[in-house]
Amino acid sequence: MSDGTLSVTDMHTGGEPVRIITGGYPEIPAGPILKKRAWVRDNVDHLRHLLMFEPRGHADMYGALLVEPHLSEAHLAVLFMHNEGYSTMCGHAVIALGRYAVDQGLVPATEPRTTVNIECPCGLVRAEVEVSGGKAGAASFQSVPAFLHTRDASVDVPGFGTVSFDVAYGGAFYALAHAGQFGLEFGRSRTRDFQDAATALTEAVKAAVPLDHPDDPDLAFLYGSILTDGDDGSGGTPTKNICVFADAQIDRSPTGSGVTARLAAMHARSDADLGEERLFESIAGSRFTGTIETITQAGSRPAVTVRVAGRAHYTGTAEYALEKDDELGRGFLLR
Repeated sequence: MSDGTLSVTDMHTGGEPVRIITGGYPEIPAGPILKKRAWVRDNVDHLRHLLMFEPRGHADMYGALLVEPHLSEAHLAVLFMHNEGYSTMCGHAVIALGRYAVDQGLVPATEPRTTVNIECPCGLVRAEVEVSGGKAGAASFQSVPAFLHTRDASVDVPGFGTVSFDVAYGGAFYALAHAGQFGLEFGRSRTRDFQDAATALTEAVKAAVPLDHPDDPDLAFLYGSILTDGDDGSGGTPTKNICVFADAQIDRSPTGSGVTARLAAMHARSDADLGEERLFESIAGSRFTGTIETITQAGSRPAVTVRVAGRAHYTGTAEYALEKDDELGRGFLLR
């Protein structure tokens, strides 16, 4: 904290928090964004603890640190943070940052939509923000190339037996599985039971499935698991899912990168076509729409880009400090 305080603007997208860090970090060395991500992780990770952990945050807090862009076409660049570290993509945060960028004048507002190019660790993501009367509203983003990595695999999950799953990439890698395999049902089962099942699946898949990404090996890690109701979100009826990522962190939103990964998997299975809008609902009841926009490649893999739409809202601003004798104030987590 260069001046003794950390400044933030808090938002949420579909119930999932986004703590945008607006001041207090030291200068971050110039370079590609994955190098910035590594530098922040290796040099100032204590600041993530201060802002994400208790007493200022909680086990499911999510953060966004704005940094200088490296890509010439980017309006802004961002590092995402959570209870375990730093992710490669976050759709709910991109939706919030699109609105924030327009409201703060980081990009000139144009009606009816303003484009905000956001450099994320996974690559350039283009947000589109609805603008009316000079005010920003709902937003969407076009994903990086997304693809199905592993199809129809199975793994023994301790406590649950053999579970079938896919692994798909939507800016981050997720294991995708039907919740019914764990004896879980949306609207009936406890959130904690979904959390435990998804966490167990993640650990089993991490041990069983080696991942690779054509752009950078730093992107090739399993971020979490998404348990679904098995529906496809067509016909105006939402498909429900829960995403559990990082250290058993529960996404309150439908998960933007997760929607992207699910649609990439659906397209690879011929279950979703170009231009078809699908509806996704989170464990909290919030909804995103997702649409496959283009057919493309990710290295040698067939891939798609997906447009995900939702809405973000402000919840407040704050300045945080740490007194020298406050050891608990450095950050802790209780579950």
